[in-house]
Amino acid sequence: MRILLHACCAPCLIQCLESLGEADISADLLWYNPNIHPYTEYRSRRDNLYTFAEERELNLIKEDVYGLRQFVKSCENGTESNRCLFCYRLRLERTASLAREQGYDAFSTTLLISPFQNHELIMNTGYKLSERYRVKFHYQDFRPQFRKSLMQARSAGYYMQKYCGCIYSEEERYLGQ
Repeated sequence: MRILLHACCAPCLIQCLESLGEADISADLLWYNPNIHPYTEYRSRRDNLYTFAEERELNLIKEDVYGLRQFVKSCENGTESNRCLFCYRLRLERTASLAREQGYDAFSTTLLISPFQNHELIMNTGYKLSERYRVKFHYQDFRPQFRKSLMQARSAGYYMQKYCGCIYSEEERYLGQ
């Protein structure tokens, strides 16, 4: 099976790729993360992912879109349920659309490795988009490999982020919420 894998960052990608490979699933990558703010954070994650993909000679589709204004406007009330749904839908919809256009068997996301993400919401969003775009959503719970992926990224010297990506989660991190 050949899938298009939305990739949020190098640390999350490492074990997702390994797990998929063990299941004989070939993955091409998509960088599309207009939710990540501020720009310095966006650039650090993007550049590290680009380096990771280049070092491993992976096929990476680069959609370099920094979307602070659109993201904030779309999440005006800033509640977690609203912004996370928008964020997941924004990125997974682009992945599903490209997967359909380019003939992939399925699509998925590295967000599924994080124990800090809402897996139910990601799954529901993925399955709905699967129906809409007529391409399979590949759900796999990568969370058991989360710590190993982070250790591998740290030992390789990749940038290690401290929050999920949006400006709201950065604020919550510094406020201790």
